[in-house]
Amino acid sequence: MAVTLAFTRMTYAESVRYLYALGNEIKTAKLGLDRISLLLDRLGNPHRFCHFVHVAGTNGKGSVCAMIESGLRAAGVRTGLFTSPHLQEPTERIRIASAPVTQNQFASAFLRVHRVAEQLVAEGALECHPTYFETITAMGLVLFQEQGVDTAVLEVGLGGRLDATNVVTPRLTVITPVDFDHEAFLGKSLEMIAQEKAGILKPGIPVAVSAQKPEVSALIEARASELGCPVTRAGAWQAQNLVIYMRGSRFIASGPTLLDVECPLAGEHQVQNALTAIAAMHTLGIPAAAIQKGIRNVSWPGRMEFVSTGPDVILDGAHNPAGARALAAYIRQFCINRTVWMVYGTMRDKAVTEIGGILFPHVDHLILTAPANSRALRPEALRDLIDHPSVRVAPDLSQALELLRDASTRDIVFISGSLYLVGEARALFVK
Repeated sequence: MAVTLAFTRMTYAESVRYLYALGNEIKTAKLGLDRISLLLDRLGNPHRFCHFVHVAGTNGKGSVCAMIESGLRAAGVRTGLFTSPHLQEPTERIRIASAPVTQNQFASAFLRVHRVAEQLVAEGALECHPTYFETITAMGLVLFQEQGVDTAVLEVGLGGRLDATNVVTPRLTVITPVDFDHEAFLGKSLEMIAQEKAGILKPGIPVAVSAQKPEVSALIEARASELGCPVTRAGAWQAQNLVIYMRGSRFIASGPTLLDVECPLAGEHQVQNALTAIAAMHTLGIPAAAIQKGIRNVSWPGRMEFVSTGPDVILDGAHNPAGARALAAYIRQFCINRTVWMVYGTMRDKAVTEIGGILFPHVDHLILTAPANSRALRPEALRDLIDHPSVRVAPDLSQALELLRDASTRDIVFISGSLYLVGEARALFVK
């Protein structure tokens, strides 16, 4: 589907339709920086007009990005935030001062990027249109420049070294915990995956690093030393007087200074994410009061998010083994003596057997379904992989929710697996 170069207007719906026509951002990923670099050069290199914090990792990078952006904003900085995937609307991926860009801004940015891409294809400079992710990355960078952003926080899409976001020269890089995910693209060993994540390091640019498995830590430290990157270790900060409750935590962050932290993101893993964000913000020179306010006010939808009561309904995109371990730990800690229901749907390329082995032993009633996505694993096929004493199948989320009518007001329901499923659920529960 192509747009002629004379095309001068486009609606939001049309821009989204064209983006989706470029193909799924994972399935059609083309790792490499040549296309995005050429595209940005023709667009006037918008990524050279503001500062960046660049965040890679397997788990927690979205939460850490949200905390850093919130802290920067609390310090009076005009911020941008670029994350993926979205839950409901693509506009969520590009935020200015915490708010998603408007549909008109999104459509205008798409048209600007798309016309340049078409011109490059017509000239033979590009063999094909940039991918979905390359296009939306360029759109974000264009909008950050247009909207006068001072510092933008960029979440890596896939890996790091060859990810489209890796065109920036940041003020700070951040690497959150590295674990197995997207092995087909990044490699079959933790060392190979870590090497891709560490590819965002730039000569002399400071890096803040979460606590890592030994083999990952050794590789990141070696790469940082090779490039002369000052390393800030999140492990230098400790959570003292820690109290973890169902909807968040509070603690004293003890490091180069003492911070009184109230974190509204649920789950013990968010304590470690907060410590990583604190280490990053301290390295950036953000004042203590702004760090505390930023974390206190952070929002990160679809991750251990309460959306209804009687019964409690929690959305959490536990889409890989590490995410499943975090959710399982939460259930063990807070769901004792409660009946646990789970509505679960996933993509075909996920480690379903491993994730199920981690999560499902903690679930009393399991409802298998599928998000409305061409890559979704059919619930019937998922059922064949699962050994559970109480499992039912529903073809879609609406019918899965109908099966929850047997849940009592004291029960607790988790809707989990794919973030696409979480996004569908959020559209129903959060108005």
